[in-house]
Amino acid sequence: MTVNVKPLADRVLVRPAAAEEKTKSGIIIPDTAKEKPMQGEIIAVGQGKVAEDGKITPLQVKVGDKILYGKYAGTELTFEGEEFLIMRESDIFAII
Repeated sequence: MTVNVKPLADRVLVRPAAAEEKTKSGIIIPDTAKEKPMQGEIIAVGQGKVAEDGKITPLQVKVGDKILYGKYAGTELTFEGEEFLIMRESDIFAII
């Protein structure tokens, strides 16, 4: 899927993973009790962080990476009916 959103500088566009529908033991979780996932897939990346000397430091993540991020990281964005997050690379904890 192609998204026509290009993050700037050290920002990335993330598609959050779907919230769990039921627990491992089979208990169905109601919509009001579902937690937002802290995992996602990178859809688009910016060029990189601009240093004080003007050089661009490329990002460590790339399109297609599965990542872990903070619970309150990023800004929610709805584009063509789909939910995304846009966040700085520093909000990403790990690549899965």
